[in-house]
Amino acid sequence: MFYDFAPDYLERRTPYRNEHLQHAWQAHARGELILGGPLADPTDRGVLLFECDSPDIPSRFADADPYVKRGVVTRYQVRPWTTVIGEDAFSPVKPNV
Repeated sequence: MFYDFAPDYLERRTPYRNEHLQHAWQAHARGELILGGPLADPTDRGVLLFECDSPDIPSRFADADPYVKRGVVTRYQVRPWTTVIGEDAFSPVKPNV
């Protein structure tokens, strides 16, 4: 999932950050949210990696996130990711040798 941040994200997040982090760590403890955090230089978007069978799980996460509710995140987009390389790839594809 991708988060688009408000232009003043770094300032606006401060009052909601602890609540946001609690929300995120709870999703991680449930085994849904694998990794998450802001992109840097510029800090204008965030990336959250979920492991789930339905786009409803990240959508529900976002709808309940204090950053989304308070306008710190201006838009979110849920996108499936087809992983093909690596130990944990969902659909590993090896080259023909």
